[in-house]
Amino acid sequence: MSTSVEEVGTAGKAERKGRGRMTINILLLVAAVPFALLAFFRLAGIDGNRHIAATLALTPYVTACGLLLGVLALVARSWWIGAVVLALTVALLAVLLPRVLPDGQPDNGGAVLRVLAANLYFSNGNADQVVELVRDNDVDVLALTELDSTGVAALADAGLFSLLPHEALRTADYGSGSGLVSRYPLDELPPIEPSTFAQPRARLHLPDGSSAEIVAVHARPPISDMDDWRTELAALPPAPETSTRILAGDFNATLDHAAFRRVLDTGYHDAAEQRGKGLVPTWPSGLYPPPVTIDHVLADSRVAVRDYQVLDVPGSDHDAVYAELVLPG
Repeated sequence: MSTSVEEVGTAGKAERKGRGRMTINILLLVAAVPFALLAFFRLAGIDGNRHIAATLALTPYVTACGLLLGVLALVARSWWIGAVVLALTVALLAVLLPRVLPDGQPDNGGAVLRVLAANLYFSNGNADQVVELVRDNDVDVLALTELDSTGVAALADAGLFSLLPHEALRTADYGSGSGLVSRYPLDELPPIEPSTFAQPRARLHLPDGSSAEIVAVHARPPISDMDDWRTELAALPPAPETSTRILAGDFNATLDHAAFRRVLDTGYHDAAEQRGKGLVPTWPSGLYPPPVTIDHVLADSRVAVRDYQVLDVPGSDHDAVYAELVLPG
């Protein structure tokens, strides 16, 4: 039996179409596997090694890519790949959504405390701008990281200590120093340890007779040493049951890191997430690597968050974070 030229051509087209579809499926699968792995680590609460931890910080971007990938898979009629990718994307969106929805706040009648935290990038952050932020936002307490003696001198020349006369400073070179500067009297307490960078803490005495403890946080980046990062975040003190404690600074962690969420689980909430600004990035100030949210103000869950802002500090690779808090009455 002979085969017509038309039949041969039709068979060839079908074969080429089949190969093309297989190629598309392979490419989609190659893209879907790393997405699925990241989604697994995030949803399972596993920070993994330093490379996984760094990638977890990009979860909002990866989620957007997953949405695009899932839609492309469905358009290409790769139904199983599309269904799995979109299901994982929906699960990731569920953990991201609370960050853009403001939460209700307790109706507190206590003292108002305005907190600003700024990483000065080896004291290269513009001191005049830091002082301007303090003045414009009527800041009561300032948490500074990557602070050395040169940075303190620059801040003094800019007039910081006339606005905030009380201090608990632990300056050091190579980005290891930190400090607290306050409008109100401070009693310096033992610093947080173990810690690669200085993490001073102090008790702040407010005009109404109440007090609050504040810690200038600077955890080691996970990309440098994963074990130290975990240990230093775990060493942060839990929220007390009767008094108030605030953690402010550079945590080198986002809400997508299990180690950071464990800090929250000890009784804190994140000021940015409380105000629906949990996806506003704080580092780096440029576009590469993709900006992420690693600077935070945490207060115990009894504290109301009335305002939160991310503010530019020229000369630093971090933006400053500001929170207006109302303490329990």
